Amino acid sequence: MANARARYDGGVALECQGRLTRLTGLVLEATGLRVPVGAQCWIAQNGMEPVLAEVVGFAGEKAYLMPAGDIQGLSSGAMVTPAAPFIPVPQFGAGVEPAISQTVGVLRLPMGDGLLGRVVDSQGVPLDHGGALDGVTAQELDRNPINAMDRDPVREPLDTGVKALNALLTVGRGQRLGLFAGSGVGKSVLLGMMARYTRADVIVVGLIGERGREVKEFVEDILGAQDRSRAVVVAAPADAPPLLRMQGASYATAIAEYFRDQGKHVLLLMDSLTRYAMAQREIALAIGEPPATKGYPPSCFAKLPALVERSGNGLNGVGSITAFYTVLSEGDDQQDPIADAARAILDGHIVLSRALAETGHYPAIDIEQSASRVMHNVVSREHFELARRFRATYSRYQQGRDLVQVGAYVAGSDPQMDEAIRLQPGMTGFLQQSMFESASMDESISGMAAAMGIR
Repeated sequence: MANARARYDGGVALECQGRLTRLTGLVLEATGLRVPVGAQCWIAQNGMEPVLAEVVGFAGEKAYLMPAGDIQGLSSGAMVTPAAPFIPVPQFGAGVEPAISQTVGVLRLPMGDGLLGRVVDSQGVPLDHGGALDGVTAQELDRNPINAMDRDPVREPLDTGVKALNALLTVGRGQRLGLFAGSGVGKSVLLGMMARYTRADVIVVGLIGERGREVKEFVEDILGAQDRSRAVVVAAPADAPPLLRMQGASYATAIAEYFRDQGKHVLLLMDSLTRYAMAQREIALAIGEPPATKGYPPSCFAKLPALVERSGNGLNGVGSITAFYTVLSEGDDQQDPIADAARAILDGHIVLSRALAETGHYPAIDIEQSASRVMHNVVSREHFELARRFRATYSRYQQGRDLVQVGAYVAGSDPQMDEAIRLQPGMTGFLQQSMFESASMDESISGMAAAMGIR
């Protein structure tokens, strides 16, 4: 093997060195490496800080690597070395308890109660100027999937503090839902409302591929100091390399899994699942995977369920992860390939309407297009029937709204339409809610009944 040196260290690892031979776009090519896909490597060149990269594929003697840092200044011939079995993050602090892995290049990131109240990046480095992390341990990101038969079904309702969700799209503890919307219709504000008002022990927020400006705004303005103490924020903004954006989503999920395994009820908010898929698309296309639907290669559609299925109820009912994933609909197109794939693998979808947002209706939840697939399992029969009547009456008005607005509808010609017109103001008022207002489950149900004229 060219430029290779191998050594056997106490039965732990057989290591080798390679050389950088090509840099094209986002992907690096190296020869002389014998490491598995997913292994971490250091790329070293004289006069430069080493760059961490991950092996994302290979072809014959060539290994394809995706950098996790700045590659400016690298040139052909740079040394590529597999990382040590344990890759420490210097900013862990004194409380870290490193655990040595037997696998070459396995990345381990901080997990533990010391993350509560902190903002970190995809590599576990604090971003909030709050000092080093204490009381954390270095653990691997990937966990073995839970046997589907060992998960408890979703049977318990979760109070989100949002009237429209509690009453009409009731969320179950351990459910996975998608928040589908275009840009600028109030996704972040709705996520912030759920982060503030949802009854959960721990909140994990993954800001993946979004604007960097939104990170501080979400932490300080939307999340607030009161709820920050029980929250962990993982930020991988749009200017981060695609490898770190994908790693950020995996890290946020792994943190949620850590607290779930302790028996806690976790709320996972990830903004957004689309940016995660786009990061995988960048990596896959860079290493030569053929594009399929709208430029997304097949691996994108394989990665989505692998990430989403990690949330849910824990082993034998111990702990839970209730997850909300935002999904961007390009041009408000609900048939976008990522939106369509996400809708198929999630337990429900909440659609935000631009038309409602433009009229000042917030949260702009389109209850006609939205659905919770577990609602019938977590609410009473009376609640479910009342919600069904509400949706039917609301939809009936929407179907005849144009006739009413132009004065073409004659009162008395349709009793159901007459009732819908009479109840419409109260129903619309019920569906609107200020971001600083919270409504309990009981208040939401009673408010829905009042809007339907039931006392």
